[in-house]
Amino acid sequence: MTEFDAILFDAGGVLVLPSPEMTGPLVEPFGGSAEPAVLMRGHFAGAHAMDHARAEGEESDWLAYGRAYVRAAGVPADREAEAAEAFVEGFNYTWWREPVPTAARTLHALAERGVPIGIVSNAGGQVENDLAALGICGVDTPGAARVACVIDSHVVGVSKPDPAIFRHALDALGLAASPRIAYVGDTVFFDVRASVAAGLTPLLHDPFGLHAADPHPSGPHRVLPRLEDLLDLV
Repeated sequence: MTEFDAILFDAGGVLVLPSPEMTGPLVEPFGGSAEPAVLMRGHFAGAHAMDHARAEGEESDWLAYGRAYVRAAGVPADREAEAAEAFVEGFNYTWWREPVPTAARTLHALAERGVPIGIVSNAGGQVENDLAALGICGVDTPGAARVACVIDSHVVGVSKPDPAIFRHALDALGLAASPRIAYVGDTVFFDVRASVAAGLTPLLHDPFGLHAADPHPSGPHRVLPRLEDLLDLV
């Protein structure tokens, strides 16, 4: 018996990551590594730190992301503060262009099985074109996995953790909110919170086990270590 009838995905931290070609030069001057595998972990360390910052009432969660990212990149402790400030100042929202290695083939496999899928992302208006250009997915993109919608917060005017953003995706899918619709995200504060409030089932993409090891979980969620694990749930 299948567990989910449809799956919605976040983009950043699930399908794409900040490009190492762009973030590497931000950390290297401070002694950090520009190795793609190291910087991939840097993103998830940053996402985990954002959740802690929000749970502790800290509004500057992007600075918390930067501190954790540069730390994971190997920046020495005595240069961490200045490296984090430089990272946050230099980062550009258009840099989310490094595909998560298994993203395209997982979405293709889901689409081939006829599973309704869609994208719901806090973004700056670029995410639909980026996902299509990278060959990951599109509403009507030759060679890419077909999705029912790509909901960009900048375009629709509402962003997570406001659950109202999911109404746009559910309308596109032609489905009512249900726990049998999963939402795959990479943060508790933005993704788990919003999808629970919307009546969906959150799955937290956590390939390095950072949230699973957290002694103070900040919200109800199931951990998804690998995107391809979704194929066992549909």
